[in-house]
Amino acid sequence: MNKISLREKVSYGIGAVGKDLVYMLVSSYILYYYQSVLGVNAAFVGTVLMAARVFDAFNDPFMGILVAKTKSRWGRFRPWIFAGTVLNAVVLYGLFAVPEGMAIGGARVWLAVFYILWGVTYTFMDIPYWSMIPAITESGKERENMSSMARSCAGVGSAIPTVLTMIIVPFLGGGSAMANYRIGFKYWALIVAVFFIISETICVISVKEKKTADMESHGVGEMFKSLFSNDQAMIVVITIVLVNTALYLTSNLVIYYFAYDIGDQEAAYSLFSAFGGASQILAMMLFPLFRKKLSKKNVFKMAAIGEIAGYLMLLAIAFTGITSKASSANGWMVLFAPGFLIFFGSGLLNVLITIFLSDTIDYGQLKNHRRDESVIFSMQTFVVKLASGFAVFFAGIAIDLVGLKTGDGFGPADQTFEALTKLRFVMTVLPIIGLVIAIILFMKKYQLDEKRMEEIATEINQTAE
Repeated sequence: MNKISLREKVSYGIGAVGKDLVYMLVSSYILYYYQSVLGVNAAFVGTVLMAARVFDAFNDPFMGILVAKTKSRWGRFRPWIFAGTVLNAVVLYGLFAVPEGMAIGGARVWLAVFYILWGVTYTFMDIPYWSMIPAITESGKERENMSSMARSCAGVGSAIPTVLTMIIVPFLGGGSAMANYRIGFKYWALIVAVFFIISETICVISVKEKKTADMESHGVGEMFKSLFSNDQAMIVVITIVLVNTALYLTSNLVIYYFAYDIGDQEAAYSLFSAFGGASQILAMMLFPLFRKKLSKKNVFKMAAIGEIAGYLMLLAIAFTGITSKASSANGWMVLFAPGFLIFFGSGLLNVLITIFLSDTIDYGQLKNHRRDESVIFSMQTFVVKLASGFAVFFAGIAIDLVGLKTGDGFGPADQTFEALTKLRFVMTVLPIIGLVIAIILFMKKYQLDEKRMEEIATEINQTAE
């Protein structure tokens, strides 16, 4: 197979920017938009997102089957990427464009319908997008470099809504009241949707599929059997759930922490998010340097332990009082230290997980005698969304249980010490528990180190001959 060209790498990366820009806007702000801006009960929002994940358990694998069965003049993956992008962009706008004057009951129905549609249409393009990596690269260094580049670009996409949303939304809405936020979110979602279509169109036009002839399709029962027979893929899938749930829980609650604990929802939150996004991107860019010195498993352990250290530091700082606006206008900047550890570690893990999944495809080919790109990557799409669902569900339940007073007119002075204490523990201790479990499970059970992957590549090539 010919080496992937620079033009294809850049175009594939642009696709990652648009794709993750959309995902992060939804995963980080869906709870805030419906709960704080529209007034929908937080626990209800979390429940809807979890119900959508149950639906995805059937929808995402089915999409893997459709991709595997697809044969067209444009290839197996690209038609789905383009069609899914256009549909998802339309639904994205609708998700953040709840009609003005609609009652709470109507907003609940709107959320349920549009969020499920958003998940379905996102699956249409996300599974074939990541499934292309093994189909356009050779295993080993080329695949690692491609995964690293794509994840770095995805990090840029994730950083854009994290950094800009709470700056652009008040600007587009004409003010900082929740009524203004409602308008601002609608137009911000429209801008993101348009960019999404442009970025994926560039990807579809420029990236050529090279290695898809040996990909087989299976029925649902056989597909699940194939997945469960790939023990290494299952280890990675469980790890993805744990790692991403930790991060998404933090990203959903940190805006409440800044608004109702620190007392600065816009400027400070936006700067902190910008720093966090930059830390993620830096980690992805430096990933090749870490790989020169450390094995993949050791980079994983280092990144996860770094995140845990960041969460412990964040918890300790939260109880010092120096972050509050009343104590110091810029006291919250001390959070840059734990923020760096958390987001830098997350950036490394994002790259590693994609590489690990790609490696399990080669492992599965040797073990089960077939390449299951779409099967494996449909599970990645499902479990990443599952992690987001878990995080929003836990965050929604937590906001109700801890007793935060949210919405127009409420700030740190209106919160009880007990409520703020519970918020701090939920956004730090729960992620720590998830990361500790992930480290123990992965380091003990994952076996596809560099030596083993070289052996697998040799055996596959010998079999092909």
